[in-house]
Amino acid sequence: MTISQDKVVAMHYTVTDPQGNKLDSSVDGEPLVFLYGHGALIPGLEQALAGKTSGDTFTATIAPADAYGERHDQLVQSVPKSMFDGMDVAPGMRFRAAGPDGREQSVIILEVSEEEVVVDGNHPLSGIELSFDVEVLKVRDATEEELAHGHVHGIDGNESH
Repeated sequence: MTISQDKVVAMHYTVTDPQGNKLDSSVDGEPLVFLYGHGALIPGLEQALAGKTSGDTFTATIAPADAYGERHDQLVQSVPKSMFDGMDVAPGMRFRAAGPDGREQSVIILEVSEEEVVVDGNHPLSGIELSFDVEVLKVRDATEEELAHGHVHGIDGNESH
């Protein structure tokens, strides 16, 4: 069975940056199990999986535009420290904040001074070419219930949700 719309896919992956640093991996844990074609993966990886079958192994290099997007300098801003009144903020902390369009977005604190806090609304992996080593473990048809719910119910489709 090949990977296509509405198939359940179980896979192991390791993702690295251009310097070969491992960013994430499922290899020593549970496989990633998802409903193909429903936005569970970055677009470039989903495209690379199309047509693959159980047992396939491959490496896919995904450009930033097909991963977490390009970096946007305008998403790095200095805001008054008073916006964090009463909070002990430090670089590396993450918060949900209203973006320029009013929608909520995730920001990470880059710097803290007496008066200002520099926040970055870019995804931490934006602007980075990612390399995925993938092993497809299983491909199966989704159950009617999984399709109705829009997510998988385990590797074999029998976990209750």
